[in-house]
Amino acid sequence: MSVFASLVEHLADLLQPLFGASAAAAAIVLFTALVRLLVHPLSRAAARGQKARTALQPKIAELRKKHGKNPERLQKAVLELHAEEKVSPLAGCLPGMLQIPAFFLLYHLFSSDTIGGEANGLLGHQLFTAPLGERWTDALDGGLLSGAGLVYAGLFVVVGCVAAFSYRLSKRMMAANPAVRAGDREQLPGLGAVSRVMPFMSFFTLVTVAVVPLAAALYVVTSTTWSAVERAVLYR
Repeated sequence: MSVFASLVEHLADLLQPLFGASAAAAAIVLFTALVRLLVHPLSRAAARGQKARTALQPKIAELRKKHGKNPERLQKAVLELHAEEKVSPLAGCLPGMLQIPAFFLLYHLFSSDTIGGEANGLLGHQLFTAPLGERWTDALDGGLLSGAGLVYAGLFVVVGCVAAFSYRLSKRMMAANPAVRAGDREQLPGLGAVSRVMPFMSFFTLVTVAVVPLAAALYVVTSTTWSAVERAVLYR
C-alpha cells in the first residue's frame, strides 16, 4: 500500500503543473490508462477468442443433437472441441480479472485513514471540489448542487452515456451473431438468459460509482469508457 501510495503521489506531483489541485485525480486516470494498455494484448486475444467461439456454435449445436441425452458426454465433447480448435472458453474473462487488483488497491488506498502507520495524505486530494476519499453519499450532505454533488452528477452523466453506447453495441453484436439453436430445441443451455442480461451489464457501473470512494469511481469510469471504445474497435 505504501509503495502504491508513493506511486500515486509521484504521478500527482508530475501532473500538478497541468491539473493543479486535481492532479491526483488526473494521476488515477493516467494509472488506469496504463493498466488498460498492459491488459490490451489480452483484450485483443479475447476478441479473437470470441469470434472463434462464435464460429464454433454450429458444431456445438450438432454435438447437442448427438449427445443431448447424455450431459456428461456432451460436456466432454464440447471441451474436446474447444481444445481441438485451440479456443479457450475462459479467455474473455482474463482482461477483467486482471484489473480487479488495481481497483481494490485504489479502493483500500482511499478508504484508509493511515498508510504505513502515518496519516493518509492522499485523502486531502480532490477532483475540483470533491475529495477523492469521499463517496456519493458524502457529497449529498452538501446538497445536489454543491461542488461535490456536481462532480458526481458529471460522472453519472458520463457513465450513463457510456452504458447506453455499450448497450447499443451489445445489441448490435448479438444481432450480428444470433444464438444457434440445436435442431428443434431452444438455445444452448443458459445462453438465452445471458443474452437478455448482457446488454444491461454496463448500467451496473452506476451503482459501483455511487458506493465506492471517488478515486475508485474514477478508475471505474475511465476503465469502462476504455472498454466501450475498445470493444467498438476490436469487435467491428
